[in-house]
Amino acid sequence: MGEQLGGLKRTHMCGELGVKDVGKSVVVMGWVNSRRDHGGLVFIDLRDRTGIVQIVFSEQVSKEAFEKVQSVRSEYVLAVEGEVVKRLPENVNPKILTGEIEIYAKNLKILSKSETPPFPIEDRSNVSEAVRLKYRYLDLRRPSMQKNLITRFKLTQAVREFLNDNGFIEIETPMLIKSTPEGARDYLVPSRIYPGKFYALPQSPQIFKQLLMIAGFDRYYQIARCLRDEDLRADRQPEFTQIDIEMSFVEVEDVLDINEKMIKHVFKKVLDIDLDIPFRRLTYQEAMERFGTDKPDLRFGMELKDLSDILRESEFNVFKNALKNGGSIRGINVKGAASMTRKQLDELVEFAKNFGAKGLLWMQVLEGEVKSPATKFLTEGELNKILERLEAEVGDLLLIVADKDEVVFDTLGHLRVEMAKRFNLIDESKYEFVWVVDFPLLEYDEEEKRYVAKHHPFTSPKDEDIDLLEKEPLKVRAKAYDIVLNGTEIGGGSIRIHDTELQKRMFKVLGFSEEEAWKKFGFLMEAFKYGAPPHGGIAYGLDRLAMIMTGSDTIRDVIAFPKTQNAVCLMSDAPSEVSEKQLKELHIKIDL
Repeated sequence: MGEQLGGLKRTHMCGELGVKDVGKSVVVMGWVNSRRDHGGLVFIDLRDRTGIVQIVFSEQVSKEAFEKVQSVRSEYVLAVEGEVVKRLPENVNPKILTGEIEIYAKNLKILSKSETPPFPIEDRSNVSEAVRLKYRYLDLRRPSMQKNLITRFKLTQAVREFLNDNGFIEIETPMLIKSTPEGARDYLVPSRIYPGKFYALPQSPQIFKQLLMIAGFDRYYQIARCLRDEDLRADRQPEFTQIDIEMSFVEVEDVLDINEKMIKHVFKKVLDIDLDIPFRRLTYQEAMERFGTDKPDLRFGMELKDLSDILRESEFNVFKNALKNGGSIRGINVKGAASMTRKQLDELVEFAKNFGAKGLLWMQVLEGEVKSPATKFLTEGELNKILERLEAEVGDLLLIVADKDEVVFDTLGHLRVEMAKRFNLIDESKYEFVWVVDFPLLEYDEEEKRYVAKHHPFTSPKDEDIDLLEKEPLKVRAKAYDIVLNGTEIGGGSIRIHDTELQKRMFKVLGFSEEEAWKKFGFLMEAFKYGAPPHGGIAYGLDRLAMIMTGSDTIRDVIAFPKTQNAVCLMSDAPSEVSEKQLKELHIKIDL
């Protein structure tokens, strides 16, 4: 090793040097960030993960080092020995941490040469994501990317620190498991030893964490890798990381309380931000009615208002039909947006149609008049009541949707966020947390013509709703909760069913025969027979939380080696074909 490093041993990281080190002989190692030749002097900015330090090569200090540096180019890897010198006041560089000092090089060892990289290694580098992902190891050299991954590491460390101090035990669960239904599609792994049989990769450690509670561990956590073979969206990855937590002998309040304390600890430790706890709470119903979504962004107002009662007697067909079909009429007020052009308003109508709305009614509140295609269908009384309900003032734009509730909520929920972005109503420096509680336990799947679990089949119904399970399943509320930050769901969980009889009833409502339930979840059902404690937990999307805490636009920027939107790794070229020999060993024949 000493030979490889030219007998030099690193004494300091580049970004850690300062005035305190003036006069010291130091050895630094890193990549050449930039090189400037000033005739008798050559300046090299050397970079490692802690930052940049300027190194001065001069014939007066070392003729040998000065001659050697002539061949050095960007991204060469160097070891440099030299003396730390204080810069003259006029040469101080306030843009870098080490800007008050420089190193006068006495000894230089070129550890590795580099070809010209396909893009500059700098944060301002305007390069496509495809190129960044192909050369990810170069992309990760950029200071912002290093900062992201170091912040992610600190986040994970802070979570572990808090949970370790609060009686939780970190336990790993298997990566090769049995394939079970519900949720997304499993990734399957063929078994060589048992031809025709398959393992699945875990979508989450759900069943295992429940078994650990039955096993008596009381408080468990894991930074768990999860895999789902689902159609990807902009911010989905086939493999992702969860902060997975489970506790015994708890009710909803206990889980919420410890998690608030954990998040407070993490934000203080990683970002030095003091959060106020407890966080706000909204029931699912309240979140939908006020914000149109179960992931509300509370950094701005613009709440939905129900106009159904005002327009109950309206002769306008759009309103009449919506109410006749059991839907509703709701609106939002975009303050100061009445100046939007007709073309922009038409674009908003098209935007609304993306969410299933048949149309979008707009009203521009102007001095002395309300401009809208709908005014001719409304009485003066109805119009005045709408203006009052939506607290309209001159200069406001009112947006109204009439349809089935789910369409109204979805459309206005998205419009609310869209308009907040367009009119810069969001304070990006704020972190607004909210717990959404009392979710419906079940929803009806039109395609499969059966009830499906909104969270998962092990979620406990609220005690007071258990009697409705068979009679009015859609009215049953769950002991389930999501934690939402700035309009993004960062975690969710529930109190689990720990009673065998109740679990059987749940499976029955979900349309599983007892035989089916045993085939799919037998080992959990079997375990329930031997005394299960009341238990519950939560799982956070670590990638999403890291994305928000680093101010990144996509989770790909907080994952070291992510896949593209099409689930491809451009760098390693995965997925790829495999050899005939491998397929034979697995008893697989490909016949496409």
